[in-house]
Amino acid sequence: MSETRDPAYIHGVEPVEQARLAALNDLLNPAMLEVLAPGSGDRVLDAGSGLGQFTRAIARRVGPAGRVVGVERSEAQLTAARAAPDDPGSAPVEFRLGDAAAPPLDEDEWGAFDLAHCRFVLEHAPAPERVVAALAGAVRPGGRVFLADDDHDLLRLWPEAPGVERLWRAYIGVYRALGADPFVGRRLTGLLHLAGCAPTRTAVVDFGACAGDARFGPLVRNLAGILRGARANIARLGLLDDEEIDRAMDDLHAWAGRPDAAIWYVVLCAEGRRPG
Repeated sequence: MSETRDPAYIHGVEPVEQARLAALNDLLNPAMLEVLAPGSGDRVLDAGSGLGQFTRAIARRVGPAGRVVGVERSEAQLTAARAAPDDPGSAPVEFRLGDAAAPPLDEDEWGAFDLAHCRFVLEHAPAPERVVAALAGAVRPGGRVFLADDDHDLLRLWPEAPGVERLWRAYIGVYRALGADPFVGRRLTGLLHLAGCAPTRTAVVDFGACAGDARFGPLVRNLAGILRGARANIARLGLLDDEEIDRAMDDLHAWAGRPDAAIWYVVLCAEGRRPG
C-alpha cells in the first residue's frame, strides 16, 4: 500500500524527520502529559498519533483499566508506532490507519471516549474545523476535547537573528502556500466552540530554553531540522533562494554559540467539553 500523504503536511516522513519527531516527543511529552491530565481508566482517542510515543505515555497514565486508540494517516509513522513494545501496566493501545478528520471508529465507539486529543495536527489540516468536529463526536456527553498546536508567530530568538527570522517567515509562507494555517493555535477556543464544545480552559507548554539549559541544544537542533526540512519548498516557492537559506542556517549556527542565546516559544492548548 502506498504512503498516504496530506498535501498540506510540510514536514514529510523521511527517516531524518522521524528522528526529529522522536526527539521532539522526548522534549515535550512529560510537560504535555501533565497539562493533558488523562484520568485513571479513561478511554482516550489520540488523533494524529504519529510515532505513538505520546499515545503510549497516555496509556501508561490511564492504566490497565483504560483504553487508548491512536489514529495516524502516515503508514511509515504507524509502522514505527506499532513496532514499539507495550508497557507493562498500561492501557491497551490500538493504532489505526486513518484521517483525524474522519477517524476509523466503529459505530459503537462514536460518543464513547472520555477524552479526545490532537497535537500539531490542526496546523496541517486543510479544514481544521472538521478535525475538531470529529473529536467532539467521538467523546461521550461531558467528555473532554483537548487541542494543542502552534502559533508560529510566537517564536522569538534573543539576541535577535535577522537572517534566521527571514528564514522562519519563509517557512511560515510555505504553510500558507500549502493551504495550511501556521497560526491556528490562537484559534483553538474558537474551533472548540464551532464544534459545539464549551471551552473550559487554556494552557501553554514551554518550548523554549537558554544557552545554559540542557534543553537548549536539542531545541536548536529541532529548529534547524524544521528549517532544513522546509528548504526545498522554500526554494521552490521562491520565498528565498539557496544562497539566502545557506546564510540563514550559518546565522543560526553562529547564534546558537552565544552564551546569552535564548529561544522563546510555547505550545498553545485549549480544552472543551461536549455538552450533556
